[in-house]
Amino acid sequence: MKEVFLKFERYSTGLAMVLACAMLAVASSLGLFQIIMRFVIEAPAEWTEVLIRFSLIWMVFMGIPAAFRNGAMVSVDVLYRWSPPKLKRVLDFVVCGAALVLMLLVIWWGWDYANRGRVQTVIGLEDVSMFWAYLALPVGGVFSIIGIIGNLLDPQRLELETAQ
Repeated sequence: MKEVFLKFERYSTGLAMVLACAMLAVASSLGLFQIIMRFVIEAPAEWTEVLIRFSLIWMVFMGIPAAFRNGAMVSVDVLYRWSPPKLKRVLDFVVCGAALVLMLLVIWWGWDYANRGRVQTVIGLEDVSMFWAYLALPVGGVFSIIGIIGNLLDPQRLELETAQ
């Protein structure tokens, strides 16, 4: 069962990372397009600023699961280094519990915020609802929970190994 979940987690975290990279590419491309339109053609495209902001929000929330999975998000490095092996596992559960509570709050309030933003339109893109921007919070939270549990089942502490 553990291996099945970890396989699913690798797939979901990989998908989240692909989406994060795609959003970075979208933001970069739109930024370049905006510069060309504004300073070369001298006809600014206002809608690009909004889409850049949306893509950066999605990029961050889709990148967080990979940080959780690698154990780089909520970290108590010094305490972890000084702890005996049995206490390290307790510390893993405490950190996992705190991160899960945080992500459950992000999902709950993010979904509420997205639903409230359903009636709000985006300046520059009047046909697009703010729901799509706010939806990044619960979606990223769900992916993050999968990464948090994956890190609990198969801890990875690459930042501890490379720290000086």
